[in-house]
Amino acid sequence: MIKGINISHVWVFDQDEALDFYVGKLGLEVSADVDLGPMRWLTVRPKGQPDREILLELVAPPSVDPDAAEKVRQLVAKGASGFAVGFVTDDARAACEELRAKGVTIREEPEDRPYGVDFAIRDPFGNHIRVVELKPFQMPDDWHGTVAGPA
Repeated sequence: MIKGINISHVWVFDQDEALDFYVGKLGLEVSADVDLGPMRWLTVRPKGQPDREILLELVAPPSVDPDAAEKVRQLVAKGASGFAVGFVTDDARAACEELRAKGVTIREEPEDRPYGVDFAIRDPFGNHIRVVELKPFQMPDDWHGTVAGPA
């Protein structure tokens, strides 16, 4: 049965520009950069987390056909990709200021929330990213869903 997540993806329009953002600005590390012929398999991960990778997937064949690729690019650029990635930090306000100083677009300023302090950024392609400083959180008694939080 499924027991974890090892890779996710975000659509990017230029993998070198994506490397500059995800590695150069966010501080992730390259975990794989392999020329597979028709595509470049490019993954990054938070330093010290070898079990969690993000594929920086080029919006192009062979992943999607040319017509679909153009539509995906348009949607991602408009921010229609939804919540692409969530990162954690020990100090959300300091992380926000560090990213701002590096030229990262801050979409939402750090805000106190029941689960911690979080803020939103956007990558150069339009993907929404959230960064959170987690704190212990108890769901309200009237909540009837399930939430998996930090262990």
